[in-house]
Parts: sequence; C-alpha cells; structure tokens
Amino acid sequence: MAKKKEWREGEIVLAFNLTKIISPITPTMSEWLTVEMPVFSVVEQSIFDEIYEDGREYISTWSEEDLKMKFISYVLKLGQVLKDKKFVTFFDKKLAAEVQGYSLSVKADFVIAKGMMDFMQKPYFHFQEYKPDKNPTGDSMAQLLEAFLIAQIINDDKKPLYGCEVNGAIWKFIILENSSYCVSKAFDSADKNDLLSIIAILRKFKEILETKLLD
Repeated sequence: MAKKKEWREGEIVLAFNLTKIISPITPTMSEWLTVEMPVFSVVEQSIFDEIYEDGREYISTWSEEDLKMKFISYVLKLGQVLKDKKFVTFFDKKLAAEVQGYSLSVKADFVIAKGMMDFMQKPYFHFQEYKPDKNPTGDSMAQLLEAFLIAQIINDDKKPLYGCEVNGAIWKFIILENSSYCVSKAFDSADKNDLLSIIAILRKFKEILETKLLD
C-alpha cells in the first residue's frame, strides 16, 4: 500500500485522475454561490463589525492560531454551522482511508458531519485548511482534496462534498463531484461585501446539507 506524507495539488490530481474546474463553474457550485446577503440580529451585527475591523487591520500579521481563534471561529458562528441538532462539528479531526491503493491520512481543521458527540459517521463539509499569510506550511488545496477523497470512501454515497480553502484573508469554496473538483472565485474576507458573501455561502451550505445531503 503506497503512502505519502505530503502531497502537492498537481500530484494528487495526477495520482487520482482528478479534473479541476474553474470556469465555467458547475451547476452545483452555481447553486451554492447563489445567495442573498445575511440579515443579522443586533448581537450578530456587533460581532460582524468587530471581526471585520480586526481582520482588515491585522489579518496579514496573524499566526495560524490567531487566524482561527480571532477570526475564522466567529465567521463560522455567524455562518450558523458550528452547532445544530442535525449535525456535529469537529476541529482538528483526523481522517484516514485507503483510496486507490494509497493510504491517505490528513487532519482536517474543521469538519461538519453526521454523527453523535465525538463519533463521526459521514463527513460532508468543511475540511477547512487554515493557512496564515505569514509562514504557511503545506499545500492547503492538496490537503483539502485528500480529505475529500477519504470522505468519498467513508460516505460511499456518490453525493458531492463541499469544502473551503482559506489562505490568510482569501477564501475559496470547493465542491468535489465524482472525480471533478470545482473551485470558486476568491473571496477577500478583508472586504466587507466579500465577508458578507462568505457568511451567506456558509448559511446556504447548512440549507443544502439539511435538504440534500443528510440521510
């Protein structure tokens, strides 16, 4: 069984015969990105205003842990994907499976899944890879694709998998369908309108999860 510790995006595309789609985006991606701007409560608006100002000023200087704790955790909360009776969430969750003769193993920074307490049955999203602007390590897209391939084996249901790659202020949304992965345009979380769009897209995923993915 072949095992590789660190993949690059191009290597994983060649090894698993994947196809990358950027333009035009797929119908599944178009559906996900078609959103209305979120309507916030008074408390949510206060959180949004604070993280927007902090991010605009400091995001380029933050470490990976700073990025997670001071910004991304609040974005996920505003995106309404941290807590729900219908799904569970995990941070730093290890995923592993044998895929096409390769022993794949990756630690996903954030996962939304079907499960109970600390037990994961089916991962649907995020496999978010948090990479700071300063001193990033690893190929975050390759890590995301590795997590997707593992999830395909675990789920065994042919349903699309959703995720997001974060590099500093830049967010890209990704969907894997069979052997093709579609990558959205870049959203700059230091831009107010883009940050609102990011939150709206996260909320839209929750709707897609509840209506199309959960079984």
